[in-house]
Amino acid sequence: MYSLTRRAPGGFVLTASWLSTLLLTKAATTTTTSVSIPDPASWVNMFIGTTNGGHVFPGATLPHGMAKPGMDTDSPGDQAGYDADPIYNATGFSQLHDQGTGGGVSLSNFKLWAFAECPVDDSFAACPTSLESRKVLRNILPDGSPDDYAEPGYFASNLSTGIRVELTATRRTALHRYTFPANTANPRLLVDITNDGQMSNTIPVMTLNASTARVIGGADFQASFGPGRYRVYTCVDFLGDGYELGQPTEYGTWLGDSPIKYSVNIAQQYSGFGSQLGALFTFAPNPNGTTSILARAGVSFISTEQACANAEAEIPDFEFDSVRAVARAEWNELLGRIQVGTEGVDNETISLFYSSLYRTHVVPADYTDENPLWNSTEPYYDSFYCNWDTFRALYALMSLHDPVDFSRIVRGMINIQQHEGWLPECRGATQKQWIQGGSNGDPILGEFLVKYYEQAEELNVSTSALYAALLADAEDQPPDWDLEGRQANIWKSLGYIPSDVWEPSGTNTKQVSRTIEYAFDDFAVAQVANILGKTEDAAKYYGRAGNFINVWNPNTTVPGAEYIVGMMQPRFANGTFNYTDPRHCSANDPTQSTCYLNAVNTDGFYESSPLVYSQFVPQDTAKLVELQGGPAAFIQRLDFLFDQHYFDETDEPSMQIPFMYHYANRPGLSTQRARMVINEYFNTSVSGIPGNDDSRAMGTWATFLLAGMYPVPATRQYLLSSPWFPQISFYNPIFNKTTTIIANGFTNNTSGPIYVANVTVDGQPWNSTCYLEWDVFVSGSTVELQLTDDPTIGCGVLPPSLSTGGFD
Repeated sequence: MYSLTRRAPGGFVLTASWLSTLLLTKAATTTTTSVSIPDPASWVNMFIGTTNGGHVFPGATLPHGMAKPGMDTDSPGDQAGYDADPIYNATGFSQLHDQGTGGGVSLSNFKLWAFAECPVDDSFAACPTSLESRKVLRNILPDGSPDDYAEPGYFASNLSTGIRVELTATRRTALHRYTFPANTANPRLLVDITNDGQMSNTIPVMTLNASTARVIGGADFQASFGPGRYRVYTCVDFLGDGYELGQPTEYGTWLGDSPIKYSVNIAQQYSGFGSQLGALFTFAPNPNGTTSILARAGVSFISTEQACANAEAEIPDFEFDSVRAVARAEWNELLGRIQVGTEGVDNETISLFYSSLYRTHVVPADYTDENPLWNSTEPYYDSFYCNWDTFRALYALMSLHDPVDFSRIVRGMINIQQHEGWLPECRGATQKQWIQGGSNGDPILGEFLVKYYEQAEELNVSTSALYAALLADAEDQPPDWDLEGRQANIWKSLGYIPSDVWEPSGTNTKQVSRTIEYAFDDFAVAQVANILGKTEDAAKYYGRAGNFINVWNPNTTVPGAEYIVGMMQPRFANGTFNYTDPRHCSANDPTQSTCYLNAVNTDGFYESSPLVYSQFVPQDTAKLVELQGGPAAFIQRLDFLFDQHYFDETDEPSMQIPFMYHYANRPGLSTQRARMVINEYFNTSVSGIPGNDDSRAMGTWATFLLAGMYPVPATRQYLLSSPWFPQISFYNPIFNKTTTIIANGFTNNTSGPIYVANVTVDGQPWNSTCYLEWDVFVSGSTVELQLTDDPTIGCGVLPPSLSTGGFD
């Protein structure tokens, strides 16, 4: 998977030849035969989705780590800093990033940079310190890819200047290693305080210590997807790698392209809004060999003092290889909780599975003890960017193997509600950001309590506080529903969001998609009320969970396909329907609208078409089957979505659609469509995901599709298909149980039987081929699927829906 080459100086260097060689074809790959993966990190391809809009972060981090050091490039698509296209220059190695987002470029704060030589006789004063002047290309490998390498917890690059850069991290601290070419006379390192991803800094502060070369500083920056600004700090120290670095031989601050020798404080400079500011040091080279300089960068949202304390506590000895090894071990323990059988499975599928699973744990980030807004002993998580992307599946995946982190995230969300009034929706860098749909923290909390009610006390989750947080979203209208909560008052009075009512508390847009999501949010509230024994509340919210029907117009048809009858449509306050073309916001939209976040969009839908949103009712798909004319018509509509390109593989509202044939008693068709999604839209190339990763939503989707399951969120059901492996197992550390799903009849993942003919659980017949209950995973069962090549096999018992009495 990676080539091992000799580079002088510095010993063996791993280089990633992924641009061509990691796009493995099934015909060309070999298969492995072991039934367990002792080192799943070795199967993670960090570069999947790192160009062409994927916005994947390939840098170093721990699971849910706050520090995310990585390369920044001058690509226009550098939301995660990095771009795998070698035409783009490296501009620095910053300490904070997000994963797979849209919006403005997130974070990318406090870049470090190294100079092997500066122009004009290697003069300190001539060093090109500004972002534009200092940038350089990376080395290029023979296959045309940049000379970059990454594994969980580690990133490395060889720059065209001959400098090698390596990165690793603890939770709140980054550790860099800069190895300079032989005969470098004046190795220099730059600290950039002001250049975030949006070039948005204000109120910068920075001082440097001329003797120790410690740099402390910080600034205010613009949030990526909202109106707020955040303040963050850093503390940077340097040490020779294996030799005494000594005091800097030259030092100073810099403003733009002007290093100011012997200046120690940027207050001594003339600077204004957007100025580029930082520190620059020259060190003596290693007299006895290779010059490698370690740079430790602590970060904090509280203060420079806390940034320094974080660094000193987490990486006291600058042991780069030890930090890297600890990070890899932590990733291996987490990833290894899900094991796949590999006999008959090609290497690309194994790599795609563990790479996708890896990305599901990059964010949200654990900012515990880094919340500047209030004091609390509860965990604090950030980078929910956004719950709209992840509520459908991500947390149901965490339920299977990572309940402790899930519980801490839930505790943090509850604590935010207790201090701000509503659950977070699209939080980033401590700031509220724009809501995309409903109050989609609700199904996340619902997912947790439905699965872990009996373990909530053990996990320190207050069920009463959790329920109070849900009720706040469901009942209390916030000052600005664009940033938190719901347009609750009119939702409660009408049971839908009308398209002709303007209120000063938020934007009159996304009325239909918000109605559909509010209904599902209330379903999650009902699920929790039911578990807590609040019978009247449960009945109330189950009733509101059916409000999606209030925007169902049975008379709307698709232009050119009038046999598709009935559609989610905008509705006026007086009860009459408005009209939005069902093709709107799809690839077939005559107006080519995208329906992204826009205050003037009054067509009712966000990011996806009426045709797609007319399929999104996870709590009552049986009612959709009825509304759409019965199973045959429902199947015809699903086929129409796929065959006429309304299914949008890049967008989350389409994610459940491949599995919806289950509800029409044709699970074989679900299997075909789910496998089509993997075959056509996912691979291990740098462009190997559809769209961007959406804060790990696409990684979650691929993981579930390859596992042969898809969740019904905030329920105890997982829809079932066949895995791409002869078996897959899930270890749950809270239950201390492992559940194994065995696919009897599996031959290989490219041909042979793929349809589920029958299911047994611990040797006893299970009543459905279409779903599993959560109890299977609680008890640590052995689930055996008998595979067949007959695609017409039915479900037996259909998956539950509200209108058929399910979810009791």
